Amino acid sequence: MASTTPCLALLFVLGIWAFQVSSRSIPEASMSDKFEQWMASYGRVYQDAFEKDKRFQIFKENVEYIESRNAGHTAKKYKLGVNEFTDLTNEEFKSMRNGYKMQRSTIVASSKTSSFRYENVTAVPSSMDWRSKGAVTNIKDQGQCGCCWAFSAVAAMEGITKLKTGNLVSLSEQELVDCDINGEDEGCSGGLMDDAFEFIISNKGLTTESSYPYQGVDGTCNKKAAANHAAQITGYEDVPSNSESALLKAVANQPVSVAIDAGGADFQNYKSGVFTGECGTSLDHGVTAVGYGEDDDGTKYWLVKNSWGTSWGEDGYIRMQRDIDAEEGLCGIAMEASYPTA
Repeated sequence: MASTTPCLALLFVLGIWAFQVSSRSIPEASMSDKFEQWMASYGRVYQDAFEKDKRFQIFKENVEYIESRNAGHTAKKYKLGVNEFTDLTNEEFKSMRNGYKMQRSTIVASSKTSSFRYENVTAVPSSMDWRSKGAVTNIKDQGQCGCCWAFSAVAAMEGITKLKTGNLVSLSEQELVDCDINGEDEGCSGGLMDDAFEFIISNKGLTTESSYPYQGVDGTCNKKAAANHAAQITGYEDVPSNSESALLKAVANQPVSVAIDAGGADFQNYKSGVFTGECGTSLDHGVTAVGYGEDDDGTKYWLVKNSWGTSWGEDGYIRMQRDIDAEEGLCGIAMEASYPTA
């Protein structure tokens, strides 16, 4: 029996060595493996092999872009990452997910006031997060419908409703998509938050999400479902344009609808951190500023609620750099901001 002990010891050592060698020889998952894993994670199924191969090539290019951007910008304050949009080209992504119409000058607004109620505010908190105050509903997903404008307006209305009544109610974007069709707003084909506020006022309110659920497509106005108004607003105001300081005063007091340029590849693939660009000022997406703060390294940011689901960004949110040199703010966030009143 004693003679078997050295043999067992040798086998044990050889086993460890073999495991270490085999571990080192296992290659990193190939791009095709990553794609298959990604498809399984997001339940993606393609109509045929041609479509799958096309999407794989786009996925591969996006992953390579993400990895090169993350590796090549070590000082960058944000990271990119794979999400449910990684099989889309940037043009496809923008056409599906954006939809803000940069046409403020054409609006005939009967309920908008020229005043700015927060103009004389002299002190604001150093940070604000309306989520922690119960004034923000869960992240929603607009799907392949360019009605970001509806989600932005509804989020701002949900916020002011909570502040005025004490109740947080999830309101219906689909009612806006289906029923607000006589002006600039065109459902999945785009619209404006200010026009949405106009409709809500003339309509004497909005119903709940549960009463008029979101479908992600243009539909016929369900007047019966829309008849039970769950919340109302009395008007709305525009934040003075191109002033981050004015926007700060507004966001310190309530969630605010903002328009941004969200067309860049970095925005599509944003994962975490304080976003510092790249973007311009061609406003194409409606979102909601629900707070602000300062990162650990001192970088100031806006806390922005998006409507692209929770796989995008920081569980559906993005922190965008605040107090930059350009008066319009990063991605034009201070250009066309507005909020409802109640």
